Amino acid sequence: MARLIQLAAICVAAVQGVDAAVSFAIPNTVGAGGRSYAPLDPAPVGISFEFFAFPSYFTNVTATNQCLSNWKDLTGTWPPIRIGGTTQDRASYDASTSAYVVYSVASPADAPMTLTFGPKFMTLAGTYPGRVVVGLNRGKNNIANTIAAAKMAVAEVKNLLAIELGNEPEYYLKDGQPIAAGTWNPSVDATSQVNWNIQVGSAVGKTYIIQTGNWNQAPPEWGAAQFIAKENTTSKQYVRHYAHHNYPGGTIQKLQTHSQTASNVRNLFEADVAAVKRQTGKEYVLGETNSVSGGGAANVSPTFGAALWTLDYILLAAATNISRVYFHHGTVSNCQYCFWGRYSIGAPYYGATAAVAFLAGARYISALDAGNTNYAAYASFDGERRPLRVLLLNSDYYTGSGSRGVQSFTLTGLTGQAVKAKRLTAGSSLSRADRGDDLSFGGQFWVNGTCVVGGTERFETASVQNGQATFDVKAAEALIVNL
Repeated sequence: MARLIQLAAICVAAVQGVDAAVSFAIPNTVGAGGRSYAPLDPAPVGISFEFFAFPSYFTNVTATNQCLSNWKDLTGTWPPIRIGGTTQDRASYDASTSAYVVYSVASPADAPMTLTFGPKFMTLAGTYPGRVVVGLNRGKNNIANTIAAAKMAVAEVKNLLAIELGNEPEYYLKDGQPIAAGTWNPSVDATSQVNWNIQVGSAVGKTYIIQTGNWNQAPPEWGAAQFIAKENTTSKQYVRHYAHHNYPGGTIQKLQTHSQTASNVRNLFEADVAAVKRQTGKEYVLGETNSVSGGGAANVSPTFGAALWTLDYILLAAATNISRVYFHHGTVSNCQYCFWGRYSIGAPYYGATAAVAFLAGARYISALDAGNTNYAAYASFDGERRPLRVLLLNSDYYTGSGSRGVQSFTLTGLTGQAVKAKRLTAGSSLSRADRGDDLSFGGQFWVNGTCVVGGTERFETASVQNGQATFDVKAAEALIVNL
């Protein structure tokens, strides 16, 4: 399909159909204006691979290395990956097997109820040039087996960032996991995690090695603050960072709406992140997340609306002092929220790539809006604390029918005579890359099946007068302004 994206013109004059401008002043340095600023990880956007499916993504899915490499080309750093999920607590280590994983399923679309994995699994993980988090089994309560797997991970995964002991333990009782026999609640789980962190950390001979927490239910009941209260001096030395999971769900319209995203991130995580920073000084990550739990929703997760949510969610999480966000990829070819598969590239990859581009080379971020409307603005800053880029988002919902609204944004505090911008756009909130709809970021797209970039990169130019410029952003669009 020909990709003829009609780029909306940037203009400074009010035109019919354009709402009155919302205005944002660009801070001239980090710390200015009484705003909140957060430091940035060199690669804050990562991918989580379901444990049993991980080998297939790296041996049977052509797009995997290319999609990840695209981000490395933008930032100079390979994105981090996490290997884990529900099936990590169904997996046992078998040192004698020569296979990556061994399991059987009734249908290729299913996830196995039990599986084994061998040393080759860790050797494959060790070939990835970026940082790696490896999730291992705690649910089966076989710590000797988990320690054997952890030792292999340390030996084979040269870029090992952390080991994760168990996935979403709040569901252990429901899932019939042996470790949850008897009483199981946040306090009991925290005590269990503390003990396992000490035993595994000491067995592998490494401190600062455990990604702890890994809950999905909301804090504070299942959260870092309550867990930290259970830690002791011995266990703290093994914890590298604290992790939570999050799947906001909802309709396309609700998902892409900026005020909803702000409410989800801030209401759920702001206090928990602050507690970690205040009490430990360590990082807080979203170790597994995506739009809708259970592999995604067929009519929500693959859409351009979900792409806009992905973009907004990444930046808001970063601005809330969440160091890294890992978007989960489940069963190959049965994954509605996946950024890529064997045959297609999902629309959310466009939003994630726009976020990676916005954050590339940046060291700080600040949210410029209050998070209570559909219109968002973020500023990123370089290592010298100077403004680098501004992201403008119009999260108004658009179905593709009728008049498409336009929101005008005015930026003040600009320098120079002109600025350049790249637009993230599609035909509507419902557009899908996997169905051949036209989506683009700066005039470019990613080829289904390979993730190779196509199209010609396009920049829009706006003149700056008296330190300000005005930009028009259509409903369900975003614009990155390079400063």
